[in-house]
Amino acid sequence: MGVNAASGRFVRPLAIALLVANIVIVVTGGAVRLTASGLGCPSWPRCTGSSFVVRGELGIHGLIEFSNRMFTFVLVAIAVATWVAVWRARPRRRSLVKFATLLALGIPAQAVLGGITVLTHLNPWLVAGHLLLSMAMVGLSVALLRRIGEGDAPAHATVPAATAWLARATFAAAWLVLYIGTVVTGSGPNAGDASSPRTGLNPAIVAQLHADLVFLLVGLTIGSVFAFRAVGAPAVAQRAARTLLGVEVAQAAVGFTQYFTNLPVGLVAVHMLGAALVSATVTWLLVSVRERPPFQPEYLPLQPDPAARSQGSDRAAAAF
Repeated sequence: MGVNAASGRFVRPLAIALLVANIVIVVTGGAVRLTASGLGCPSWPRCTGSSFVVRGELGIHGLIEFSNRMFTFVLVAIAVATWVAVWRARPRRRSLVKFATLLALGIPAQAVLGGITVLTHLNPWLVAGHLLLSMAMVGLSVALLRRIGEGDAPAHATVPAATAWLARATFAAAWLVLYIGTVVTGSGPNAGDASSPRTGLNPAIVAQLHADLVFLLVGLTIGSVFAFRAVGAPAVAQRAARTLLGVEVAQAAVGFTQYFTNLPVGLVAVHMLGAALVSATVTWLLVSVRERPPFQPEYLPLQPDPAARSQGSDRAAAAF
């Protein structure tokens, strides 16, 4: 097998690894905030003013923050490997190169934004942007995975226009929920460091708005589940809607429990994982209401011609 063929074979596994890594870094970033380690490395890009690596005097908080920074390099390695595999695969597909490039560029953008949050002593609005960029990269990873199995012809809808708009409304509502969730976090007690500023908003009021939007999202998702079934949507779309609903119900249960139990750190971490899964599954829902014909490689490995192989054997025998 040639190098280009091997590269193409690794595109999907690498894209899956990229999706998983983008979800994991949401959880590790959450661990930094929930353990009050947001300023464990008080400088950026160095950990301290004189050292790129964590020093013993920074204690456990420095180790946690530095470990999260180091995981970024794992994410970089996977993103670069994905980009290289997409670029070297033949035929080279511009659509996949575009997705892989955006995901690769998103990591340094995320690192710079994370650095700015440290330099501003964890400004809650910048911390929110840092998390939302990670959520966007999770969704983009799902879109890349979907596109790998599709061709590059124009997409066509697989459901009626009204049903497609219901999916878009669900997607928009999910992102409103994610955004207001970061505002709730910025107003609550888990600041990432005891000295970090808060938004100044009333946590109870913002949490109520967040809950109201969750009810809206769940209602739209239930509507999608029944609408997809009624119009005979493809199985992948119906499965995406049911999966999204399951994630939302679990996420809502965790959210309400953590609110009424005074935000235990373990539940908040699970809630952050759930937020990443919401981004992934709602993107899956959105891309499942249209499709392209399956990708058909233009260049297939040449199969030996039986007649030619027989003639070659005869000539080899005659030579002896």
